[in-house]
Amino acid sequence: MSAVSAAAVPARAAAAPSEGARDGQNAQNSQEAAGLREPAPLAARARLLPSLAAVYRAQLSRARVARIPLLFVATFQSIGIMILMRGVVDGGSEARAVVSGASVLVVAFVALNLLAQYFGALRASGGLDHYATLPVPPAAVVLGAAGAYASFTVPGTIVTAVAGSVLFGLPMTHLWVLLAVIPLAGAALAGLGAALGLLAPRPELATLCGQLGMSAALLLGVLPAERMPALVAYARDLLPSTYGVEALTRSFDEHPDWLAVGVNLGVCAAVGVVSLAAATWAYRRAAVR
Repeated sequence: MSAVSAAAVPARAAAAPSEGARDGQNAQNSQEAAGLREPAPLAARARLLPSLAAVYRAQLSRARVARIPLLFVATFQSIGIMILMRGVVDGGSEARAVVSGASVLVVAFVALNLLAQYFGALRASGGLDHYATLPVPPAAVVLGAAGAYASFTVPGTIVTAVAGSVLFGLPMTHLWVLLAVIPLAGAALAGLGAALGLLAPRPELATLCGQLGMSAALLLGVLPAERMPALVAYARDLLPSTYGVEALTRSFDEHPDWLAVGVNLGVCAAVGVVSLAAATWAYRRAAVR
C-alpha cells in the first residue's frame, strides 16, 4: 500500500505542471480575446488637397469620353444662338451682352446641367456609398467633380467668345478676362448644379432642375438686360452666372471699367464659395441617408 501511495505522489506532482500550464494558456487566451475586442486604430484621414487632386483626375478621365460630345453640342448651341441674334442685334451694348451670355451659357450647360444630372444619377444608383467609404473629405468629392466638369468648358467658352467677337465685330483685346470668368462662373454654377442633383429626391427631378437652370442662364444671360421687365431683371440678379456675364460684357468696351469688372468677379467668387459649401452640405446629407 505504501508503494502505491509513493507512486501516486509523483503522478500528482507530474500532473500539477500541466494544470498550471492550462491555467496560463487560458489566461493568455483571455488577454488575446480582450485585445481582439478593442477597436483597431484607423488609418489617418486623407488631407484635402491630395484627395481633391485624386478625385479631380479620376473625374477628368471619366468625363473625357462621356462629356466631350456634349461639349460640342453646348458650343454649337451657343454659336447658333448668336447667329440667330445677329439678325436682331446689330452692335453696341446689346451685341456685347449676347456674346457674353452665349459664352457663359457653355459653362452653364456643362457645369450646371450635366453636373446636376451626374449627382442625381449617382445618388439614385447608390454610387455615393462608394465615395462615403473612402477616407476623403466630402469637400474633396464635390470640388473634384465640380472642377473636372468646369474644366471641360474652357475650350468651348473660348471658341464661342472668339466666334461671337468676329460675328459682331467686337474687339478681342481683353478676352483674357475669360481666364477669370470661366473658373469663377464655373465654380458658382457647378456648386449650384451639384446641390440640385444631391438634393433632388429622384434623378428625373435632378435632370429637370438642371434643364431649368440652363434655360434660365440662356434667357437671362443672352437677352440684353435693357429689354427685360423689372421683375425679370431682379430674377437675373439672383442667377450666379449673371456676374460672369457682366464682367465679360464690360471687357468688350474700348476702355473697360476695371473696377466694375473686379466687383462682378468678386461677387461671382463669393457666390461660388456659398454654392460649393451648400453642395458639400448636400453631399454629407445624401451620403448618410
